[in-house]
Formats: sequence, C-alpha cells, structure tokens
Amino acid sequence: MYDLIIIGGGAAGFFTAINTAENRPDFKIAILEKSKNVLHKVQISGGGRCNLTNAIFTPQELVKNYPRGSKELLSPFHRFMCGDTMEWFEAHGVSLKTEPDGRVFPASNSSESVVNCFLNAIKKHHIQVFTQQNVQALSPTSESWEITTSNSTYKARNLVISTGSNPKIWQLLASLGHTIIPPVPSLFTFNTSTQWAKELSGIAVNATVHLFSQGGKSLKITETAPLLFTHNGFSGPAVLRASAWGARILAECNYQCLMEVNFTAHNSETLTYDETLLFLQDCKQQNGRKTMQNFTLFELPKRLWNSLLDSAGIAPTQLWAELNKSQLRHLAEILTQCRFPIEGKATFKEEFVTAGGVKLSEINFKTYESKLHPHLYLAGEVLDIDAITGGFNFQNAWTGGYIIAENFVVKNSK
Repeated sequence: MYDLIIIGGGAAGFFTAINTAENRPDFKIAILEKSKNVLHKVQISGGGRCNLTNAIFTPQELVKNYPRGSKELLSPFHRFMCGDTMEWFEAHGVSLKTEPDGRVFPASNSSESVVNCFLNAIKKHHIQVFTQQNVQALSPTSESWEITTSNSTYKARNLVISTGSNPKIWQLLASLGHTIIPPVPSLFTFNTSTQWAKELSGIAVNATVHLFSQGGKSLKITETAPLLFTHNGFSGPAVLRASAWGARILAECNYQCLMEVNFTAHNSETLTYDETLLFLQDCKQQNGRKTMQNFTLFELPKRLWNSLLDSAGIAPTQLWAELNKSQLRHLAEILTQCRFPIEGKATFKEEFVTAGGVKLSEINFKTYESKLHPHLYLAGEVLDIDAITGGFNFQNAWTGGYIIAENFVVKNSK
C-alpha cells in the first residue's frame, strides 16, 4: 500500500512527487510511467534547453497566456507561480537565466540540469519509479485506489494522474464519470502553397497576422509577433500563438484558411492601409530618385521586400518617382493585407501540445482534486489547459504539482 501513486513520469508527476516527499517524508510514493524513459518532454523542450517558466510576476498577466484554463488558474497562480518556480529550482541547485523575451532557462543551457535535479531528488527521497507500466484499469475502493498495469497491480491511498495527452488514460477517466473535452492539436505551424513565401525560408520579421475563413470571414484570431518563413510555410511566435488561440476553430476548418499579414508592424505600432498609402506617397516625394530595391521600408529584409514588390507588380529597379497611383495602392495593400492560403499544419518541432482533456468544472482548483472521486488528483495537460510558447505549459505543471503536494500536508495533519 502506497500513500501516493503518480501515473505519468513527466514534469507534473515528478514535481508532485518531490514536493510531496519534502512535505511528508513519511509518505511511501511511487511513479508509474508507461514508456522506458521518464521526463522525455522535459529533455526535448526549448530545443533541448528546457524553457522552465517565464518572467511574469503577476497572476493577472500570467493567465493571459492560456487559451484554455485562464480563469481556473488565476487562484492557483496566486499560490505558486513563476517567481516561486524560479526560487524552487535555484534552491534545488539549478542556476537560471532570463532571456530578453522573458523566457527562463537553466544557466547551463541544457535540460539535463533539470532532469538531473529531478532524478537526484527522487533518489534522495526514496521515491520509487516503475517504467513500462501501461495502466489498464483504475478502481476506487472505500479507502484506496487499485491501479492495474499490463504486468502489475498497485494500491494507493491517494492517486495523481499527470499523463498529459494520453487517450487511454482519458478513456479510463471517462469510465469513472469524468467528461473529456475532445482533444485537438495546439501550437503548430502553417503550411502554404504560395511558392514565393516558401522560397523565403529562414527570414523572420515582426508582423501582425489575422486569420480568415476560406470564404473571407474573420475568425477573430489576431497576433502581433515575429513571423518566420519556412520551407513549408510559416512558423514563429505569431503563428504558434494564433494556432493555440484558434486550436478548435482551425480544427473545425480542417486547417484550411487564409492568413492576412500586415508587414508594417516593425515597432509597437501597426499601420492601416490608409496610413500606409499616405506614408508611401510621402516616400515617393522624399526619395524619388532612389530605386525601390535600395530604399526598403519597415526594416523588412531585402529578399522579402523584393518579393513584396514583385507581388505588387513593381520592378526592384524602378524609381520611387516612377510609381503611379495604382502601384502605390497595390503596394499599400500588399504591405498591410497580404493574404496567403493556409493548407494544413505541421507539429512544432517535437513539442506536441493538445487542447482538450478533463473538463475543468469537474476539478477543485483549491486542491486539484476531482469533484467526482475523493483522493484522485489531476495535474498538467491531462486537464483541458494549454498555453502558448514561452514556458507557460511547464508553469501549469509546476503549479498543479506544488498545490497537490501542499494539499496532502493540510489534509493529513488535521
């Protein structure tokens, strides 16, 4: 009989186990992982550097990065959020650094620092880890849970599910009465058939993207952030954030839509079509003797600028003074309303994130305990919570794990 069994050997599972052991050294704790290796997502995240969290220090600002779960996470973030995460890892021997965009990484630039921290803590607190344990059944009894795997049976007074996007576990939770919000991909890149865009692979530029249906109806998804051209289409924060906020809408569209790009967002302000047209007319007056290719606007890379000129029917060698009214209008339109057909998606690196999971109204977010079954707790992406890139998905895992561990102290000391 274990005091606590955690199903899922990932970020949320390990953080729950370690914090529980630190609070309750008398607890007998085990982690069950279905694969051969633990902490796989921690190892590959952030390009192998592990983006632990983000330097945002108010819960109200932090929740804005969660397309699903923002309302529910507000109270938990008041109890454990980014600053607490940074303090925890520093106290456990992982030196951190904060990059200019707010992302927080180990100072070593290696996820191994985090993995080794966790593995050392597991060993120190005598937490058992059983790999290749594919859970087949979950059975609540009057005072415990029985967990049946493909090769063993375990019993625990408390059970934590932190398996992420695992269809089998969702099926088992559904059989226990929980509602599962159907999962759809989040955080993905866009494919396009526009050849000249694909030929700009590797170019990044700050831009505003706005998504439309194929029929031209606004999908009400707009992001201003760096846009990266790829050999298949588009990536970068602008696209990844749009894919997260629009995860369900884009799934309904079968990932077929239009992406309108405004390339004037080189600073904190994005110009409208009318503002851009006036600006172009002024450029013509002031720089009439310069060729189009030698006087780029909005800090756009030269290759991109020349491609936009070509789309507007303007030769790069043409002088600014030679532009007629039609060309000026067309260039203003290309700069502010350049539309690309989006025809499918691709997974962003190996960092697969899913929108969907256990319905949030069925969880008590003061404790992360199921409202349907006592002594059953859920943390991480097994819940219908997901975030944009920047360390926010991990922060959700740390917060849930910490509060679950804190809850055991409260409940068992009464």
